[in-house]
Amino acid sequence: MTMGLRHAPPPPASTRRPHRHRQKMSTHHLSLPFGRRIVFEKMVVIVLALILCFLVGALVFGPKASKPVAKTIQQPPPGKASKSYTKAEVSLHNTRTDCWIIIKDKVYDVTPYVEEHPGGDTILRHAGDDSSEGFYGPQHATRVFDMVDEFYIGELKH
Repeated sequence: MTMGLRHAPPPPASTRRPHRHRQKMSTHHLSLPFGRRIVFEKMVVIVLALILCFLVGALVFGPKASKPVAKTIQQPPPGKASKSYTKAEVSLHNTRTDCWIIIKDKVYDVTPYVEEHPGGDTILRHAGDDSSEGFYGPQHATRVFDMVDEFYIGELKH
C-alpha cells in the first residue's frame, strides 16, 4: 500500500467560490470592472468631443482662406491735402525720430510707428528713401496695406 496524499472531495456547488479566470488584455476589451469601464468610455467620448469642437472652432474662427487680397495701397484718405516732395526733401528725414519713406511714389511719415515696427530697425534701412521693395515683401501681412494710409503725407515729385 502506498501512502499518498489524499485529496478531499470538492465542496458542494452552493458553497464554492466562483473561480476567477484571468482575462487576457486585448485592444478591444479593457479589463476594468463594469462600472469603471463605463466611466472610462464616457471620458473617451468627452475627450473626443472636445477635440472635435476644438478642430471645428479652429476652422470657423481661424485664419480665413478667402480670395487673395491684392497688395495695393489705397488712394490718399479723403480730406487730406496731397503735398508733393522731392527725393532730396524726403532723404533729409532718415532717423529714428524723423523717419519718412517712399512707397510707390507716395510719401509716408512713419516716425510714430518706428518703435512699434515688429521687424525692429529694419524699417530704418530705407528711411528717407524708397521702401517699396521691402514693404511689398512676404514678411508683411495684408493689414499693413490698410495701416499705412494713416501715415500718408504726400506724393513724390519727379
